[in-house]
Amino acid sequence: MRYHISIPMFYAQTTIDLAKTKSALEQIRDNLFNTHSLAILAVCLVAGAVAGWLLAWLLRKVAGLAARRADASRNLVTVNRMRRIETWIILSVAILRMGLLIFALYIWWILTHEGGQANALIGASALMAVVIGGVLGPLLRDFAFGAGMMAEHWFGVGDLISIDFPNVQGVVERITLRSTRIRSLNGEVVWVANQTMNGVRVAKKGVRRTAIDIFASDPDAAERMVGRVNMLLPGGLSLLVSPLEVVDVSQRDAHIWHITAVGETAPGREWILEKSALEVFKKLDEKSKKPVLIVDPVSRYADIDMERQLARAVRNARKKRQRISYRQAVDTLTRPIIIQDLTAPSKPRPKNKQP
Repeated sequence: MRYHISIPMFYAQTTIDLAKTKSALEQIRDNLFNTHSLAILAVCLVAGAVAGWLLAWLLRKVAGLAARRADASRNLVTVNRMRRIETWIILSVAILRMGLLIFALYIWWILTHEGGQANALIGASALMAVVIGGVLGPLLRDFAFGAGMMAEHWFGVGDLISIDFPNVQGVVERITLRSTRIRSLNGEVVWVANQTMNGVRVAKKGVRRTAIDIFASDPDAAERMVGRVNMLLPGGLSLLVSPLEVVDVSQRDAHIWHITAVGETAPGREWILEKSALEVFKKLDEKSKKPVLIVDPVSRYADIDMERQLARAVRNARKKRQRISYRQAVDTLTRPIIIQDLTAPSKPRPKNKQP
Protein backbone atom coordinates (compact mmCIF):
# COMPACT_ATOMS: atom_id res chain seq x y z
CA MET A 1 0.00 0.00 0.00
CA ARG A 2 2.89 2.36 0.72
CA TYR A 3 4.22 1.93 -2.80
CA HIS A 4 0.94 3.13 -4.34
CA ILE A 5 1.01 6.28 -2.15
CA SER A 6 4.68 7.21 -2.79
CA ILE A 7 4.43 7.08 -6.59
CA PRO A 8 1.83 9.88 -6.87
CA MET A 9 3.83 11.93 -4.38
CA PHE A 10 6.98 11.51 -6.53
CA TYR A 11 5.16 12.62 -9.67
CA ALA A 12 3.65 15.56 -7.82
CA GLN A 13 7.07 16.69 -6.61
CA THR A 14 8.48 16.32 -10.12
CA THR A 15 5.66 18.40 -11.54
CA ILE A 16 6.35 21.16 -8.98
CA ASP A 17 10.08 21.19 -9.84
CA LEU A 18 9.36 21.38 -13.56
CA ALA A 19 6.97 24.23 -12.96
CA LYS A 20 9.59 26.15 -10.96
CA THR A 21 12.23 25.55 -13.64
CA LYS A 22 9.84 26.70 -16.36
CA SER A 23 9.00 29.80 -14.40
CA ALA A 24 12.65 30.62 -13.82
CA LEU A 25 13.47 30.18 -17.53
CA GLU A 26 10.55 32.37 -18.54
CA GLN A 27 11.73 35.05 -16.13
CA ILE A 28 15.25 34.83 -17.55
CA ARG A 29 13.83 35.19 -21.05
CA ASP A 30 11.76 38.20 -20.09
CA ASN A 31 14.63 39.89 -18.26
CA LEU A 32 17.47 39.15 -20.66
CA PHE A 33 15.87 39.37 -24.09
CA ASN A 34 13.60 42.37 -23.83
CA THR A 35 14.31 45.66 -25.60
CA HIS A 36 14.90 47.69 -22.46
CA SER A 37 17.44 45.21 -21.04
CA LEU A 38 19.31 44.86 -24.34
CA ALA A 39 19.50 48.66 -24.74
CA ILE A 40 20.98 49.06 -21.25
CA LEU A 41 23.42 46.22 -21.98
CA ALA A 42 24.59 47.92 -25.18
CA VAL A 43 25.07 51.25 -23.39
CA CYS A 44 27.06 49.62 -20.58
CA LEU A 45 29.29 47.70 -22.98
CA VAL A 46 29.94 50.79 -25.11
CA ALA A 47 30.77 52.83 -22.01
CA GLY A 48 33.12 50.11 -20.77
CA ALA A 49 34.82 49.85 -24.18
CA VAL A 50 35.30 53.64 -24.43
CA ALA A 51 36.69 53.82 -20.90
CA GLY A 52 39.03 50.92 -21.70
CA TRP A 53 40.21 52.62 -24.91
CA LEU A 54 40.96 55.88 -23.08
CA LEU A 55 42.79 54.04 -20.30
CA ALA A 56 44.77 52.00 -22.85
CA TRP A 57 45.75 55.19 -24.70
CA LEU A 58 47.00 56.77 -21.47
CA LEU A 59 48.94 53.67 -20.41
CA ARG A 60 50.56 53.35 -23.84
CA LYS A 61 51.77 56.94 -23.52
CA VAL A 62 53.36 56.05 -20.19
CA ALA A 63 54.87 52.90 -21.74
CA GLY A 64 56.31 55.05 -24.53
CA LEU A 65 57.98 57.30 -21.97
CA ALA A 66 59.52 54.25 -20.29
CA ALA A 67 60.72 52.94 -23.66
CA ARG A 68 62.35 56.27 -24.59
CA ARG A 69 64.06 56.45 -21.21
CA ALA A 70 65.39 52.92 -21.70
CA ASP A 71 66.72 53.81 -25.14
CA ALA A 72 68.41 56.96 -23.84
CA SER A 73 70.03 55.30 -20.81
CA ARG A 74 73.51 53.77 -21.02
CA ASN A 75 73.18 51.89 -17.74
CA LEU A 76 72.18 48.27 -18.37
CA VAL A 77 70.38 48.00 -15.01
CA THR A 78 68.25 51.04 -15.82
CA VAL A 79 67.52 49.71 -19.30
CA ASN A 80 66.33 46.34 -17.96
CA ARG A 81 64.20 48.03 -15.29
CA MET A 82 62.55 50.41 -17.78
CA ARG A 83 61.85 47.60 -20.23
CA ARG A 84 60.32 45.51 -17.46
CA ILE A 85 58.10 48.46 -16.49
CA GLU A 86 57.10 48.90 -20.13
CA THR A 87 56.20 45.20 -20.34
CA TRP A 88 53.99 45.27 -17.26
CA ILE A 89 52.26 48.49 -18.36
CA ILE A 90 51.39 47.00 -21.75
CA LEU A 91 50.30 43.77 -20.08
CA SER A 92 48.04 45.67 -17.67
CA VAL A 93 46.17 47.26 -20.59
CA ALA A 94 44.45 43.98 -21.49
CA ILE A 95 43.70 43.18 -17.84
CA LEU A 96 42.12 46.57 -17.15
CA ARG A 97 40.06 46.53 -20.34
CA MET A 98 38.67 43.11 -19.47
CA GLY A 99 37.97 44.27 -15.92
CA LEU A 100 36.02 47.26 -17.26
CA LEU A 101 33.88 45.02 -19.47
CA ILE A 102 33.12 42.74 -16.52
CA PHE A 103 32.23 45.80 -14.44
CA ALA A 104 29.93 46.99 -17.25
CA LEU A 105 28.10 43.64 -17.17
CA TYR A 106 27.78 43.94 -13.41
CA ILE A 107 26.25 47.44 -13.73
CA TRP A 108 23.80 46.14 -16.35
CA TRP A 109 22.72 43.34 -14.04
CA ILE A 110 22.18 45.72 -11.13
CA LEU A 111 20.12 48.15 -13.25
CA THR A 112 17.89 45.53 -14.85
CA HIS A 113 17.44 43.05 -11.99
CA GLU A 114 16.69 45.11 -8.93
CA GLY A 115 13.84 42.86 -7.76
CA GLY A 116 14.99 39.67 -9.42
CA GLN A 117 14.25 36.35 -7.73
CA ALA A 118 16.92 34.00 -6.53
CA ASN A 119 15.89 31.34 -9.03
CA ALA A 120 16.41 33.73 -11.92
CA LEU A 121 19.81 34.72 -10.59
CA ILE A 122 20.88 31.06 -10.22
CA GLY A 123 19.59 30.19 -13.68
CA ALA A 124 21.32 33.15 -15.29
CA SER A 125 24.56 32.28 -13.51
CA ALA A 126 24.36 28.69 -14.73
CA LEU A 127 23.65 29.88 -18.28
CA MET A 128 26.60 32.30 -18.18
CA ALA A 129 28.87 29.56 -16.80
CA VAL A 130 27.96 27.25 -19.69
CA VAL A 131 28.54 30.01 -22.25
CA ILE A 132 31.84 31.08 -20.73
CA GLY A 133 33.08 27.51 -20.38
CA GLY A 134 32.18 26.54 -23.94
CA VAL A 135 32.97 29.70 -25.87
CA LEU A 136 35.78 31.25 -23.84
CA GLY A 137 37.59 28.01 -22.94
CA PRO A 138 40.47 28.46 -25.45
CA LEU A 139 40.70 32.13 -24.49
CA LEU A 140 41.04 31.25 -20.81
CA ARG A 141 43.80 28.77 -21.63
CA ASP A 142 45.65 31.54 -23.45
CA PHE A 143 45.26 33.74 -20.36
CA ALA A 144 46.65 30.99 -18.14
CA PHE A 145 49.68 30.46 -20.39
CA GLY A 146 50.26 34.20 -20.65
CA ALA A 147 50.08 34.69 -16.89
CA GLY A 148 52.55 31.88 -16.28
CA MET A 149 54.88 33.20 -18.97
CA MET A 150 54.88 36.67 -17.44
CA ALA A 151 55.35 35.34 -13.91
CA GLU A 152 58.44 33.40 -15.03
CA HIS A 153 59.82 36.41 -17.01
CA TRP A 154 60.36 34.60 -20.31
CA PHE A 155 60.94 37.84 -22.23
CA GLY A 156 59.86 41.47 -22.32
CA VAL A 157 58.96 44.21 -24.75
CA GLY A 158 61.94 45.08 -26.93
CA ASP A 159 63.66 41.69 -26.61
CA LEU A 160 64.91 39.89 -29.70
CA ILE A 161 63.46 36.38 -29.55
CA SER A 162 63.27 33.23 -31.65
CA ILE A 163 60.28 30.91 -31.25
CA ASP A 164 60.79 27.27 -32.17
CA PHE A 165 57.13 26.67 -33.02
CA PRO A 166 55.82 28.54 -34.83
CA ASN A 167 59.14 29.43 -36.44
CA VAL A 168 59.29 33.19 -35.80
CA GLN A 169 62.18 35.58 -35.16
CA GLY A 170 61.87 39.25 -34.34
CA VAL A 171 61.40 41.99 -31.80
CA VAL A 172 58.62 41.82 -29.20
CA GLU A 173 56.35 44.85 -29.62
CA ARG A 174 53.39 44.01 -27.40
CA ILE A 175 52.48 41.36 -24.84
CA THR A 176 49.01 40.53 -23.59
CA LEU A 177 47.68 37.64 -21.55
CA ARG A 178 46.36 36.03 -24.73
CA SER A 179 48.93 36.77 -27.43
CA THR A 180 52.27 38.35 -28.29
CA ARG A 181 52.93 40.69 -31.21
CA ILE A 182 56.34 40.32 -32.87
CA ARG A 183 57.96 42.39 -35.60
CA SER A 184 59.79 39.84 -37.76
CA LEU A 185 63.12 40.44 -39.47
CA ASN A 186 61.46 41.11 -42.83
CA GLY A 187 59.15 43.75 -41.33
CA GLU A 188 56.01 41.63 -41.02
CA VAL A 189 53.84 41.82 -37.90
CA VAL A 190 53.27 38.35 -36.45
CA TRP A 191 50.68 37.60 -33.75
CA VAL A 192 51.42 34.44 -31.75
CA ALA A 193 49.01 32.84 -29.27
CA ASN A 194 50.74 32.33 -25.94
CA GLN A 195 49.65 28.71 -25.59
CA THR A 196 51.33 27.77 -28.89
CA MET A 197 54.83 28.77 -27.72
CA ASN A 198 56.70 25.55 -27.07
CA GLY A 199 60.10 27.20 -26.64
CA VAL A 200 61.58 30.70 -26.83
CA ARG A 201 65.20 31.76 -27.32
CA VAL A 202 66.10 35.25 -26.11
CA ALA A 203 69.17 36.97 -27.57
CA LYS A 204 71.47 38.28 -24.83
CA LYS A 205 71.89 42.05 -25.18
CA GLY A 206 70.08 41.81 -28.50
CA VAL A 207 73.09 40.43 -30.44
CA ARG A 208 74.71 37.15 -31.41
CA ARG A 209 78.44 36.93 -30.75
CA THR A 210 80.45 34.92 -33.30
CA ALA A 211 84.17 34.13 -33.41
CA ILE A 212 86.24 33.28 -36.49
CA ASP A 213 89.43 31.23 -36.04
CA ILE A 214 92.14 31.93 -38.62
CA PHE A 215 95.32 29.86 -39.06
CA ALA A 216 97.86 31.88 -41.01
CA SER A 217 101.56 32.00 -41.74
CA ASP A 218 101.86 35.78 -41.22
CA PRO A 219 99.96 37.29 -38.24
CA ASP A 220 100.35 40.89 -39.41
CA ALA A 221 98.98 40.10 -42.87
CA ALA A 222 96.11 38.18 -41.30
CA GLU A 223 95.15 41.14 -39.10
CA ARG A 224 95.19 43.43 -42.13
CA MET A 225 92.94 40.94 -43.91
CA VAL A 226 90.44 41.14 -41.02
CA GLY A 227 90.21 44.89 -41.53
CA ARG A 228 89.60 44.46 -45.28
CA VAL A 229 86.88 41.87 -44.60
CA ASN A 230 85.08 44.34 -42.31
CA MET A 231 84.99 46.85 -45.16
CA LEU A 232 83.27 44.29 -47.41
CA LEU A 233 80.52 43.25 -44.95
CA PRO A 234 77.15 45.03 -44.52
CA GLY A 235 77.06 47.01 -41.28
CA GLY A 236 74.37 48.57 -39.13
CA LEU A 237 72.37 47.88 -35.98
CA SER A 238 70.17 45.39 -37.85
CA LEU A 239 73.07 43.63 -39.63
CA LEU A 240 76.70 43.59 -38.45
CA VAL A 241 76.38 45.35 -35.10
CA SER A 242 80.08 45.15 -34.17
CA PRO A 243 82.75 44.48 -36.83
CA LEU A 244 85.35 41.76 -36.46
CA GLU A 245 88.03 42.55 -33.89
CA VAL A 246 91.16 40.54 -33.25
CA VAL A 247 91.10 39.42 -29.61
CA ASP A 248 93.83 36.79 -29.51
CA VAL A 249 97.01 35.94 -31.44
CA SER A 250 99.01 32.86 -30.51
CA GLN A 251 101.87 31.01 -32.20
CA ARG A 252 101.37 27.28 -32.69
CA ASP A 253 104.56 26.53 -34.65
CA ALA A 254 107.38 28.31 -36.39
CA HIS A 255 105.14 29.24 -39.32
CA ILE A 256 101.65 28.68 -37.87
CA TRP A 257 99.75 31.44 -36.10
CA HIS A 258 96.27 31.23 -34.62
CA ILE A 259 94.27 34.47 -34.83
CA THR A 260 90.82 34.80 -33.25
CA ALA A 261 88.50 37.60 -34.41
CA VAL A 262 85.12 38.25 -32.76
CA GLY A 263 82.10 40.14 -34.13
CA GLU A 264 78.44 40.69 -33.22
CA THR A 265 75.36 40.44 -35.44
CA ALA A 266 71.65 40.95 -34.96
CA PRO A 267 69.62 37.73 -34.40
CA GLY A 268 68.83 36.10 -37.70
CA ARG A 269 71.81 37.76 -39.38
CA GLU A 270 74.38 35.18 -38.30
CA TRP A 271 74.99 34.34 -41.96
CA ILE A 272 77.04 37.56 -42.25
CA LEU A 273 79.86 36.07 -40.15
CA GLU A 274 79.15 32.36 -40.48
CA LYS A 275 79.05 32.32 -44.30
CA SER A 276 79.72 35.66 -45.99
CA ALA A 277 82.80 36.56 -43.92
CA LEU A 278 84.38 33.14 -44.50
CA GLU A 279 83.81 33.43 -48.24
CA VAL A 280 85.37 36.92 -48.27
CA PHE A 281 88.42 35.62 -46.37
CA LYS A 282 88.96 32.87 -48.94
CA LYS A 283 88.43 35.20 -51.92
CA LEU A 284 90.89 37.78 -50.62
CA ASP A 285 93.50 35.12 -49.87
CA GLU A 286 93.15 33.62 -53.35
CA LYS A 287 93.62 37.02 -55.03
CA SER A 288 96.61 38.05 -52.93
CA LYS A 289 100.13 37.65 -54.32
CA LYS A 290 101.31 35.87 -51.18
CA PRO A 291 98.54 33.74 -49.58
CA VAL A 292 98.64 33.69 -45.79
CA LEU A 293 95.82 31.27 -44.92
CA ILE A 294 97.02 27.77 -44.15
CA VAL A 295 93.50 26.30 -43.94
CA ASP A 296 90.02 27.73 -44.43
CA PRO A 297 88.81 29.84 -41.47
CA VAL A 298 86.06 28.43 -39.25
CA SER A 299 83.31 30.15 -37.25
CA ARG A 300 81.86 29.29 -33.85
CA TYR A 301 79.69 30.78 -31.12
CA ALA A 302 81.56 33.06 -28.73
CA ASP A 303 79.16 33.81 -25.89
CA ILE A 304 81.24 34.56 -22.78
CA ASP A 305 78.77 33.12 -20.27
CA MET A 306 78.28 29.96 -22.33
CA GLU A 307 82.01 29.40 -22.62
CA ARG A 308 82.45 29.92 -18.88
CA GLN A 309 79.70 27.42 -18.03
CA LEU A 310 80.97 24.94 -20.62
CA ALA A 311 84.53 25.17 -19.29
CA ARG A 312 83.24 24.61 -15.76
CA ALA A 313 81.26 21.54 -16.82
CA VAL A 314 84.26 20.06 -18.65
CA ARG A 315 86.60 20.84 -15.76
CA ASN A 316 84.32 19.11 -13.26
CA ALA A 317 83.85 16.12 -15.55
CA ARG A 318 87.61 15.63 -15.85
CA LYS A 319 88.24 15.52 -12.13
CA LYS A 320 89.50 12.20 -10.82
CA ARG A 321 86.92 10.29 -8.92
CA GLN A 322 87.85 8.38 -5.80
CA ARG A 323 87.57 4.65 -6.36
CA ILE A 324 85.67 2.73 -3.74
CA SER A 325 86.78 -0.80 -2.80
CA TYR A 326 83.50 -2.55 -2.12
CA ARG A 327 85.23 -5.57 -0.59
CA GLN A 328 87.07 -3.37 1.89
CA ALA A 329 83.84 -1.54 2.74
CA VAL A 330 82.01 -4.84 3.37
CA ASP A 331 84.88 -6.14 5.53
CA THR A 332 84.78 -2.94 7.57
CA LEU A 333 81.05 -3.25 8.15
CA THR A 334 81.15 -6.95 9.06
CA ARG A 335 84.23 -6.74 11.31
CA PRO A 336 83.31 -7.69 14.94
CA ILE A 337 83.45 -4.86 17.43
CA ILE A 338 85.37 -5.61 20.66
CA ILE A 339 83.81 -3.97 23.68
CA GLN A 340 86.04 -3.62 26.70
CA ASP A 341 84.52 -4.23 30.14
CA LEU A 342 85.17 -1.02 32.00
CA THR A 343 84.05 -2.48 35.35
CA ALA A 344 86.79 -5.12 35.43
CA PRO A 345 89.96 -4.13 37.32
CA SER A 346 92.76 -3.22 35.00
CA LYS A 347 96.02 -5.08 35.25
CA PRO A 348 99.00 -3.05 36.49
CA ARG A 349 101.47 -2.20 33.84
CA PRO A 350 104.93 -3.74 34.29
CA LYS A 351 107.56 -1.29 35.34
CA ASN A 352 110.60 -0.87 33.28
CA LYS A 353 113.61 -2.33 34.97
CA GLN A 354 116.45 0.03 35.27
CA PRO A 355 119.89 -1.40 34.45
